[in-house]
Amino acid sequence: MASERPGRKAKPAADTVTNAGPERVQKLLARAGLGSRREIEGWMETGRLTVNGEAAVPGQKATVNDRFELDEKRLEVAAAAVTVRRVLIYNKPEGEVTTRKDPEGRPTVFDRLPRLKDNRWISIGRLDINTTGLVLFTTDGELANRLMHPSSQIDREYAVRVFGEVDDAMIERLMAGVLLEDGMAKFSDLSPAGGSGINRWFHVTLLEGRNREVRRLWESQGVRVSRLKRVRYGPIFLPSRLTLGKWEELDQKAVDSLSKTVGLESMDIPQKTPDEQAAHERQRRKSPGSANKKAGSRRWDVSDTKPTRNGGSEKPRTGAGRPKTGSGRPRKAHSGSAGKSGR
Repeated sequence: MASERPGRKAKPAADTVTNAGPERVQKLLARAGLGSRREIEGWMETGRLTVNGEAAVPGQKATVNDRFELDEKRLEVAAAAVTVRRVLIYNKPEGEVTTRKDPEGRPTVFDRLPRLKDNRWISIGRLDINTTGLVLFTTDGELANRLMHPSSQIDREYAVRVFGEVDDAMIERLMAGVLLEDGMAKFSDLSPAGGSGINRWFHVTLLEGRNREVRRLWESQGVRVSRLKRVRYGPIFLPSRLTLGKWEELDQKAVDSLSKTVGLESMDIPQKTPDEQAAHERQRRKSPGSANKKAGSRRWDVSDTKPTRNGGSEKPRTGAGRPKTGSGRPRKAHSGSAGKSGR
């Protein structure tokens, strides 16, 4: 697990990033870990968010000293006063939703993440309830926003099993662009990854993260996605050692690489106290709950040539498959905790 580097000296306090001046409300609240900027703008549009008792409007500026309320409940924004940049990777199983609280009581991706005293984890992008694989979390709202914003062109790679006939003409259409109900969409890269007949595996890459986009693209061609797993987000791969329902914290090198990808300067990961480190280690090793045990029984991996299920007589294969991209950037794993693809 990538955590602190023994003997590594922390940077002087002068390097701490503080945010004292007025700034846009959605940026401030996102940095405090209360939601994505898009989500917070939605609160404004529906009149749910107030600042000092008045309805918030897009473009409005505020500071951490102002009073924020959502649905007449006070929001705590002290975490926005100082930027802390930590990043986790999580291997999401089926059956979990990518939201902080679910009105239907379903398990969420936040349920087993390590508890934070003065910050909150922000999910970077979403996966639907039936999709497994890599989810990133950070305490830095600006990093989260840049990694999710379409202008950053951060590629996401998925391993997908398709049920139905797939020919060269279909692949060409998916690469050229297909008109969906919310606009044109396409894969920036698409390559076979094993299987035969009408059950075949592919690795696909997208440069955006619209809702259920991978599934909708394939369904537009009359075929069905029967398995879907995210294996990479930008420079970060899902390592094969990270089993379903488990998380790891990225080390300094991997966080720096992720930050550089979206034009942010390096920032030291805060040191944990011995008690915090011990508590996080206990939580990281904790056995998955009943929902994830059920999902774990259906765990599957993808190799270069053949998809397999773990738990049988065949040796498990790596979960990242063949790294390949259509964006022109070299695909290599980073030496940090989550930078290895497990190939």
